[in-house]
Amino acid sequence: MNRSLQRHLSLMLALAIFLVGLLASLVSFYFAYSEAVEFQDDSLRQIAALTVGNGAEEMRLDAANRVAADPESRIRIIRLPQDTRPAWLPAGVREGFHTLDDVSGRMRVFVRDARSGGRVIIAQPTDARDEIAFNSALRTLLPLLVLLPVLVWLVFRIVRRELAGVRRLSERLDSQSTVQLHPLPEQDLPDEIAPFVQAINRLLDRVNRMVSEQRRFIADAAHELRSPLTALSLQVQNLEKAESQETVRERVAPLKAGIERARSLTEQLLSLARMQADVEADTAIDVSAMVRELIVEYLPMAEAKGIDLGLEEDAPLSVRTLSGSLRLVIKNALENALKYTPDGGEVTLRILSDNDGVAIEVVDTGPGIPPADRERVFDAFHRLPGAAGQGSGLGLAIAREAAIRLGGQISLQDRADTQGLVFRFHLPLSNR
Repeated sequence: MNRSLQRHLSLMLALAIFLVGLLASLVSFYFAYSEAVEFQDDSLRQIAALTVGNGAEEMRLDAANRVAADPESRIRIIRLPQDTRPAWLPAGVREGFHTLDDVSGRMRVFVRDARSGGRVIIAQPTDARDEIAFNSALRTLLPLLVLLPVLVWLVFRIVRRELAGVRRLSERLDSQSTVQLHPLPEQDLPDEIAPFVQAINRLLDRVNRMVSEQRRFIADAAHELRSPLTALSLQVQNLEKAESQETVRERVAPLKAGIERARSLTEQLLSLARMQADVEADTAIDVSAMVRELIVEYLPMAEAKGIDLGLEEDAPLSVRTLSGSLRLVIKNALENALKYTPDGGEVTLRILSDNDGVAIEVVDTGPGIPPADRERVFDAFHRLPGAAGQGSGLGLAIAREAAIRLGGQISLQDRADTQGLVFRFHLPLSNR
């Protein structure tokens, strides 16, 4: 099920407002009800004071009778011994407030002794008191209950309006063409949304660069493939025109070399495409065994050029990483070294381990790479001017792409002891 942030936020805020408002209403109702009950007790006390006070007798009695005459209050004034004592009033009741039971219901009674020796009893049915207190408290409660739905509606409106900008950003993002992605506007954004939009813009920038690189790569690949295929076509035509067996043999050799170059280039392109498309999981890898397998694989190539191919390692080493990507790094570095090392040279693989991580080095006695070109050689199809061999310029590009996937780093250095190049791949400890 899709989870709507706007709906969820609106519902949570509305529920919080409703619960808090309801709690506030109940508390307000309780205090208003208690205050109304207390006010009614004060009324009974004041009526009693008016009835038994000194001076201005007629005025006091008139005021007391007017208060008691209110039909809603149903207050009853009893003067003892002049009036008949009701059956619900005990004979020896003390001064103060009492709640007494009557046949018709409960009575709230205030008893006060007069200075003349008599007693004044102010009585009021509790049901009338409760009704008056409830109605008074309800007048306090009703405005809050009416305002709660308005507050909930305002919450929905405010949340919808504030999140409208996010919806507009998503519509703008959906409407963009895949040919060229444009960054989203970062002005007038809420502080909570701005980092997310900035992250999207950084992603769009990376996607634009990647698409641009892929377009350039496809164009370069098409050019690189067209050249050997055109050469093969011409060589086949020359082979068809050969007049003798000896001429055929002479022309077959460059044809084989062209086919091998086209095959090697196609294999490298497939390796790069497969590496970019595959989702590989980390596995435990015996690095020593992998390196030995690659040495055996490239030993015929080394022997054909009289190259001394060897291995140096302190101890057998295992790591947990992407097997295919690690193999591509070592394979392309080794193949590159064998391809450009002169006949009779040396190529050595070294496996090193320390507290910082794992390092795999491919050391050769080739011509090396000038420092100014050591960054450009990682570009696809870039070859050094005047470089010997039949390379396609993809080996180091593939190695760098694989190293990035592994979280490692590649560096190129001159040999300290003699002429040659040191290809070094370092895999940090956190990535082992």
